[in-house]
Formats: sequence, structure tokens, C-alpha cells
Amino acid sequence: MTLAVLEKKVTGCYKCKRLVDFREKIAQDKRKSYLEWDYWGKPVPGYGNPNAKLMILGLAPAAHGGNRTGRVFTGDKSADFLFKCLHHVGLANQPNSDHRNDGLEIDGYITAAVKCVPPGDKPSPEEKNNCEPFLAQEFELLKNLKIVVSLGKIGFDSCLKFVRKSHPLKMKDFKFGHGVRYELPNGLILYGAFHPSPRNVNTKRLTFEMMVNFLERVKGEL
Repeated sequence: MTLAVLEKKVTGCYKCKRLVDFREKIAQDKRKSYLEWDYWGKPVPGYGNPNAKLMILGLAPAAHGGNRTGRVFTGDKSADFLFKCLHHVGLANQPNSDHRNDGLEIDGYITAAVKCVPPGDKPSPEEKNNCEPFLAQEFELLKNLKIVVSLGKIGFDSCLKFVRKSHPLKMKDFKFGHGVRYELPNGLILYGAFHPSPRNVNTKRLTFEMMVNFLERVKGEL
């Protein structure tokens, strides 16, 4: 198995009917500002360096971001903020993530716990479970992985659930928060961070300075 083979498996998945119907509906009922776009409308695979030491793990593709462009954290406000920060600390070669062929290179690997856009950004427990094998295969294929940065609690919990399958741990012992750091029993280091959503950024729950300082800390540990 390679990441390229896994990408084909991910993009060919139709397991969750609710998510399939929703992702395809959005691809048809386009946002007015993207009427000229041929929306992706499929599950969105991870991307990045196969030898990555760092994984950035989000929740799911955005309706008019990843579900439009075919790349997670690409083409929306969350991506704009995240890559401005990643570029500032030297973890990305450019401060923008606009489309699949924009020349973006990252010092890491970026993916989502759920590969399809869910209604209201809220996947069901069954939908999260259905996607777990894909995330597990990403963990297993990234042989040099050292640090996981989880943007939000769902990604945080998804990482813990993967580790729990081979190493005993209690979920309640790992509290999510911005900047929390845990050494996991399989050797990975898990960091929690607030999701760079417009809601968090606009309310100043997450600022550029906060995220840059956090990413500098992570980069220092790499």
C-alpha cells in the first residue's frame, strides 16, 4: 500500500449515503462566486510529504473549500488563515492554498478525520467510524511520523482512538485544548490546537500570534 493507492481508495468511497448525497448536492448547487468551478464533490484525501514527521489533522473538508477544490484546507477562509501561519514559520512554501495545482508544498502531511463534507460540519458517530480505516492507513503509511497537530477535538479524539487500538489508554485522561501536548504510548506526540475556522478567528479565540507561537513550538520539536 502507498499513499497514492490509498488516495484512490478514499476518492472511490460511497459508504455513507448521507455524506454522498450532501457532497454531491453541494457540487451541483454551487456557491454563486464559484459557478465556473467544476466542483470535486468526492471524498477528499490527505496530501503532503510521504516522509513527513508532522501530521496536521482536521475535522472534514469544507463545503466550498475541499469539497470544491479536491484538497483539504484549500480554497476557504480556514485555509487562508492556516497557510498564512504555516508560511510565516517556514512550514509551507507559500501563504495561500487555493487549488490542487497551485504549487503548494508543505513540510508535513495534512488530512482530515472524515473525508467527506458533513452537513453542519457534524459527522455522525457511524460516519466517523466508517472513515477510521482511512486515517489508520495514513498513520501506518507515514513511517517517519513524530508529531500530530489536531485542529479541533474530533481530530484529537480520532488520533487517540487509533492509538488505543494497539496501546491501552483512557480517552478521559487526554483533555483537548489549544497548545496541550501529550506523549502517546505508541511514541507519537499529540498536540491540540483550536481550529482556524472563521468563527474562532473572527471572535479572537484564535489569533495569528497565537497560532504562529504554537507552530513555532511544534517546529522546534521537529
